[in-house]
Amino acid sequence: MKKKAAAALVLLAAAMWGFYLLGGMAGERFSQAGFPSAGAVQADSPETPLSDLEWDAMVSALSKASIAYPGRVGVYLKDLRTGRTWAYQPDCLFPAASLIKVPIMAAVFDKIARGELSLETRIRLTGKDRRGGSGSLKWAREGTSLSVMELLYKMITESDNTAAQMIIDHAGYSYLEHAFRKIGLVYTNIAPEGMSLTSGRVARENYTTPREMALLVDRIYAGAMINRESSQLMLDLMKHNKGRTRLRKGLPMGWEIGHKTGLLRRSCHDVGVVFSPRGDYIIAVLTGEVPSYSSAKRFIAGMAKLTYGYYNVDVSYASAGRSRSYGYSGS
Repeated sequence: MKKKAAAALVLLAAAMWGFYLLGGMAGERFSQAGFPSAGAVQADSPETPLSDLEWDAMVSALSKASIAYPGRVGVYLKDLRTGRTWAYQPDCLFPAASLIKVPIMAAVFDKIARGELSLETRIRLTGKDRRGGSGSLKWAREGTSLSVMELLYKMITESDNTAAQMIIDHAGYSYLEHAFRKIGLVYTNIAPEGMSLTSGRVARENYTTPREMALLVDRIYAGAMINRESSQLMLDLMKHNKGRTRLRKGLPMGWEIGHKTGLLRRSCHDVGVVFSPRGDYIIAVLTGEVPSYSSAKRFIAGMAKLTYGYYNVDVSYASAGRSRSYGYSGS
């Protein structure tokens, strides 16, 4: 199993490098940090972790911003260095939107670990798999053959809906539901109606919670999702997410983040792990019944910017007690 996992790492790295050289499906240069990254095995930051006073001030500001936003909000925050957590309505159900692609990815790696699938397995694009919205595969010619590795890459980094549907059709909804339960998800579900891109209500929605999404990312970060090799691959895929809004927009250039966004049916989300100078942390911000997608994106970016104010190496900045307005400030 270890030899297969190591081979998978080499294969995925080679394919991603090929995408960069050819300017093909990946479409963007990868980060200067190289591949694969160390993920959860990175050394602890030499900087001082947040003090209790700083943590309390930060979560108080996050709480006020969450209450002020004119929509449904759920937040889960975990400092991975100290183990401290804070949450605001963490178990409320939200339409999953494209966050559902993270547990789909984990379910695929479970299949791979059990020898029922491989990253090299090729799947052909059919007319019934083609989906609009995010991603470039919707323009691909019918009959195009892609490996599971390529589909996972596009599903996570581009949030490609066609790639997701190809994986779903190959794995099956019943398998995915079973796999979600196996990996510890209680409330997160997947249904054909939930994968619809309609803006209106559907008969059976895909739901998830801030806590379950954060804990899923936590297990990936810790190397405990399926196995360490699979977790590292999943985290690397999330690090190459091409989105530049929401959490990414609220963080400074140079800070690494592995995350996944979602936006559908008046819900707007982002969940990820942030690699900061004062310690890594997980943040999940889910919103529903939003007045507008632009306001929700600004709110999520503001929540990330607020955490940056405290996890920044300039400790005096966070401890000076300055007034902050990083959360929602109107539309």
